[in-house]
Amino acid sequence: MKITAQSTLAQVAACVARALSRARIRAVLTGGACATLYSKGAYQSSDLDFILQSAVTRQELDDVMKSIGFRRNGNHYVHSRTAFFVEFPVGPLGIGEDIDIRPVVRRIGGIGVRLLSPTDSCRDRLAAFYYWNDLQSLSTAIQIASRSNVDLKVVRAWSRCEGASSKFSEFLKVLDQRRGKRLRAKKLTASSRSR
Repeated sequence: MKITAQSTLAQVAACVARALSRARIRAVLTGGACATLYSKGAYQSSDLDFILQSAVTRQELDDVMKSIGFRRNGNHYVHSRTAFFVEFPVGPLGIGEDIDIRPVVRRIGGIGVRLLSPTDSCRDRLAAFYYWNDLQSLSTAIQIASRSNVDLKVVRAWSRCEGASSKFSEFLKVLDQRRGKRLRAKKLTASSRSR
């Protein structure tokens, strides 16, 4: 798989993950890229954030990224054929106070990509809403939870630990409204087909 102007975010993630894996560098895809994948494109990110879980020098990272056409520009990597760019934020991998994050592996074009689970991606977006009152992050968390399998019991327990139970209730209220609208739309579509 080569990166082209038509490459999707998922394809770029797979190329980067494969290059890192071949160099025996462990990394986890996080942030907006996961939100794009789990919201089924309702949220669009232009950057891919990988948290490194292996000791690696800047030169080693530069060499790996260069092998797939990326060059370092400040703190991120750019590619001449795609608008997507890659960053390696400083770890550890965590969401709020929780640093016991267990990545999942998703196959993209036959390549295993280590990334946040849908539940952790939802929590990641909610963290920005909880701490900075970021309403776009709230909207993105709702898009993830309405399009992917998110364990709301886990999110509720984590929200309580983060001291954000009232903001979790706000999230849940809007999510329930969104699900209600979808259910009504499905019923309308089904009834018009049966006529």
